[in-house]
Amino acid sequence: MSDTSPQTPHEGGFRAVLDVSTERGGPHYAEFSEQVRTLMDKVRYACPTDELAVEAVATLRDLNAKLDEHLVDEWTSPAGTRIDLPARGNITLPPYEVTAASPDGVEATVWFRPYHLGGNGVAHGGQVALAFDDLGGMAGALAVNGVCRTAYLKVNYRSLTPLDTKLTMRTWVDKRDDRKLFIAGTLHDGDRLCADLESLFIALRPGQP
Repeated sequence: MSDTSPQTPHEGGFRAVLDVSTERGGPHYAEFSEQVRTLMDKVRYACPTDELAVEAVATLRDLNAKLDEHLVDEWTSPAGTRIDLPARGNITLPPYEVTAASPDGVEATVWFRPYHLGGNGVAHGGQVALAFDDLGGMAGALAVNGVCRTAYLKVNYRSLTPLDTKLTMRTWVDKRDDRKLFIAGTLHDGDRLCADLESLFIALRPGQP
């Protein structure tokens, strides 16, 4: 089960983040995040020479050593809490920008980059499911004003999902049975349905991790 809502530890359990700063990581964090995503795109397609691979390994080792001196816990990391950045600055997610969000559901513009390649120039199905999981959890969290965890996801792939294309993803609570939230969703390229979602999320009890 995955936690798809930004949370912070608190006495007696969890509470929603109230102090989400867009200044975490400093004024250059957005470009830093973008450069990391670009590196992921390049690595997905690159076939370096031995010389370049050795050079890249040395560069990355040096950078990782420097980053070791600036590690923080998950509750204060910019990644996942920078709501001004695509996917809240979380580079493990396909980038998206929320265009509407309320207890009635979530709508977002999502796009899949070269890194998200599955084959034959289209997005990997697992990356589509990952986007549904995050935005489905957001819909559930808004509906219950709390934290939800994924119980199951079923993604129906209706047509190919293109890369480097602005797509529309929608998620909403289709039915609720106490703590059980049955969340539906769609992914469209214009009028064409790429995929749809059937899922179950569980609203956590107070203090439940």
